[in-house]
Amino acid sequence: MTERINGWTPRTRLGKMVLEGRISSIEEIFKEGMKIREPEITQVLLPDLKEEVIDITLVQKQTDAGEKSRFKAIVAVGNSDGYVGLGSGKAKQVRNSIEKAAMNARLNITLVRRGCGSWECGCGTPHSLLFQSRGKCGGVEIIVLPGPRGLGIVASEVARAIISLAGIKDCWTRSYGPTKTIPSFAYAVFDALRKTYNLVTPRDWVGVA
Repeated sequence: MTERINGWTPRTRLGKMVLEGRISSIEEIFKEGMKIREPEITQVLLPDLKEEVIDITLVQKQTDAGEKSRFKAIVAVGNSDGYVGLGSGKAKQVRNSIEKAAMNARLNITLVRRGCGSWECGCGTPHSLLFQSRGKCGGVEIIVLPGPRGLGIVASEVARAIISLAGIKDCWTRSYGPTKTIPSFAYAVFDALRKTYNLVTPRDWVGVA
């Protein structure tokens, strides 16, 4: 494990536990309710994460010296097997903004509860969701519904990219609000996926298929 870290020196207690081998899987972190504060932790425990650039925009800020321009990137990461993360990052160069966003996404990694919740299927394999889930960010709202095997991901390109990285192969989606606002829409999708594992109140459930 030490060789894979490439000189990483942990700054947190959790990082030290991972480095010492006292925690060997990301599942243990979720079971204990620990917060990941170092992206290297995710890199070590989920080395097969794939990255997908969701959006890149140029943002400008007015200062006393004039306009200050930076790029803002939104990146999704996932292993296509139940784990997905979403993050954003700003920098003067596109590449740096993408790297920052990818690191932030690793800090926001979440477990997605999968299954076969479609009444049309009932195959018992984790190809979809167990139940419907609602996500929201700003004025954007999305509902992800279980779908039968072979359906595919019925969603926009942005939603499809994030849902696919989570390992969901079949589902329906319904979205409301200004869905063309990509950052809000992307985080709404991520919120829906996150809630499949960490539901706080019954109103987070849209229903059980």
